[in-house]
Amino acid sequence: MKLIIAIIQPYKLEKVKEELYKAEVNLITVSEVLGHGRQKGVTEVYRGSKETGNLLRKVRLEIAVNDNFVKPTIDAIIKGAKTGDTGDGKIFVLDLPECVRIRTEERGNVAIG
Repeated sequence: MKLIIAIIQPYKLEKVKEELYKAEVNLITVSEVLGHGRQKGVTEVYRGSKETGNLLRKVRLEIAVNDNFVKPTIDAIIKGAKTGDTGDGKIFVLDLPECVRIRTEERGNVAIG
């Protein structure tokens, strides 16, 4: 089991969700987050002076998958989120040693869904 965490541009969320659905990945957690990487932030003019905000709005996706869904999930996220520009985001894949469905107390692969 793996936990896939992706940080993407907010305007790409719907496209990523469409691609995940096509890959039969239907269980997802979405959070609005702030951060920056190489993009560094945005410079805006406010009352005549330049202001640089060093945190940008992003969307964080968390998707727990069984091992056979890791590649299709990553491929779907890339297909939906990639523009080729700086700021497209990152994907992190972590081992998920345990998963528990609270309602039924099922554990492991079956608890993921």
